[in-house]
Amino acid sequence: MLSLLATGGFMDFMSTQLMQFLQYTGFANVTIGHIIMILIGLIFIFLGIKFEFEPLLLVPIGFGILVGNIPFYPGLKIGVYEHGSVLNILYHGVQNGWYPPLIFLGIGAMTDFSALLSNPKLFLIGAAAQCGIFAAYMGALALGFAPNEAGAIGIIGGADGPTAIFLSSQLAPELMGAIAVSAYSYMALVPVIQPPIMRLMTTPKERTIRMKPPRQVSKLEKICFPIVCFLFCAFIVPSGLPLLGMLFFGNLLKECGVTKRLSEVASNAIVNICTLLIGLTVGASTQATSFLTGRSVLIFALGAFSFAVATFCGVGFVKLFNLFLKEGNKINPLIGNSGVSAVPDAARVSNSVGLEYDKTNYLLQHAMGPNVAGVVGSAVAAGILLAFLH
Repeated sequence: MLSLLATGGFMDFMSTQLMQFLQYTGFANVTIGHIIMILIGLIFIFLGIKFEFEPLLLVPIGFGILVGNIPFYPGLKIGVYEHGSVLNILYHGVQNGWYPPLIFLGIGAMTDFSALLSNPKLFLIGAAAQCGIFAAYMGALALGFAPNEAGAIGIIGGADGPTAIFLSSQLAPELMGAIAVSAYSYMALVPVIQPPIMRLMTTPKERTIRMKPPRQVSKLEKICFPIVCFLFCAFIVPSGLPLLGMLFFGNLLKECGVTKRLSEVASNAIVNICTLLIGLTVGASTQATSFLTGRSVLIFALGAFSFAVATFCGVGFVKLFNLFLKEGNKINPLIGNSGVSAVPDAARVSNSVGLEYDKTNYLLQHAMGPNVAGVVGSAVAAGILLAFLH
């Protein structure tokens, strides 16, 4: 040691070690892209906390964006795309489509289809709102995306994050980060995007239409529905089996009355864990080097377009349908927006906009019908696209 100090070798050694340490810091590897993505992550967290826009989604995704955009020296096995890293292992659930069916199991266990069963024609509103998916699909084709990529992008219009992740993992894994973040972003922004379209498309008189109270649905109907609807949908689109099967299985666990423990696990522990992991890893997948591209910008633009079309078609379909319904049986077109499967936020928007024009006209229970129909509709649409494009 004395000889090192005497010759200055020790100082050279420490200088080399310090330089090596600095080389591994984030400051030495940061780019403007990392800074932009970190700011986006902070905005997501802010929107989730301050305005409570889907906080269970935006907060994990926002923090995941921070995690994924900490600059690091390659080869340390810490990044989401580095084989063998912890984040990469967790990300397998997204890449291979494991998390979405488990989330659908929990959604099914939390969903009450009574509003839909009491007024089955509301199912048509959920179907009409899926037009946004196919509008975005055609738009993506027109912008030069390959058919499989266009199909994965189109599903954003269903406003269903797990379905978007599942379909993109099968059709366009390389676009999954942009598609997933876009889908979840627009789901969270339902209270911002939909009301202006709803007001634009309806008259003051239409906004105050009162709907008949839903009829009481029997327990037998609730038990039979998930079984019958699953068989019907699965025979039409077997490719939607992972999502449809888990959705209706979860609902059967809830409604049959003899599997309460399983229903509680599905609707609490399983769905919460999967939502947490899917949000964090999807956020982490938005590394600036692979995410900040012109294609990502186009995907976000197409997502906004598809969401607007879905809302427009849902409200427009109700207005058209009302032409064939007798007075007293008409549907308030404000519930047309809830045909997208952002449950229950889209239904809450229907209710809040309706209360602006009639403080005693509560639309939430009616809006839940097309809202849950939209969940089924988006899963069926995903199955159709997967069958044609895989």
